[in-house]
Amino acid sequence: MNNTNRRHVTPGKNGGWDVQKPGASRSSAHTDTQKEAVARAKEIVSNAGGGEVRIHGRDGKIRNSDTVAPGNDPFPPRDKK
Repeated sequence: MNNTNRRHVTPGKNGGWDVQKPGASRSSAHTDTQKEAVARAKEIVSNAGGGEVRIHGRDGKIRNSDTVAPGNDPFPPRDKK
């Protein structure tokens, strides 16, 4: 998957949360809460045709990742039989 369909939700330098495209010099969006930033990141990725949203904690480490359809989930859920 290419970086155009990936966004990272990271703590903002001056507070709040940023939605960033890897390699970009500016944020795609800035919000007051992480929940708002995750929702906006998913919206951006969905509008671009699907992909990955990586959610970072306050320490900057990735704490969660979410595939937005129709992206290619590298770890899809198993079918329950």
